[in-house]
Amino acid sequence: MKISGAWAQQEPRQKEIMNWQKFFTAFIAAFIFLFIFGFLWYGTLMRGAHEEVQALFRTKPDFPWLILGHIVMAFFFTMLCVRFVPAGGIGASAALGILVGLVYAGADLISFAVQPLTTKILWGWIVGSVIQFAIAGAIVGGIYKPRSPMRP
Repeated sequence: MKISGAWAQQEPRQKEIMNWQKFFTAFIAAFIFLFIFGFLWYGTLMRGAHEEVQALFRTKPDFPWLILGHIVMAFFFTMLCVRFVPAGGIGASAALGILVGLVYAGADLISFAVQPLTTKILWGWIVGSVIQFAIAGAIVGGIYKPRSPMRP
């Protein structure tokens, strides 16, 4: 008697098994990109806007927390791309990155509502997040592409 349906134990399909080597490589690449982009966009390009309301920010960043935050973002963003973009590739992962950047835009709007931020900072954060995660998605998608099926 063969058991079928929901009760049957199924062997995992090859496409469902994560390639941890590619995942780790994509994660490291995403982390490096997010960190460098963050430094250039938020720390350099937006420095003047942040200095307009410097009482809201630390005089010097607390680097262990800054690095940990980038690690967390890169790890879970890479996980999202790998898990929820089954077709893989640069375009699909970049599209997911745009959506993640827009999620951050919601948090930025909430911060704007409760903190005395300038509209320059608000729009800089929103544009920065969308660009940052779109490019990070393209990087992850380019590194972690599913293998093309082997033809007999």
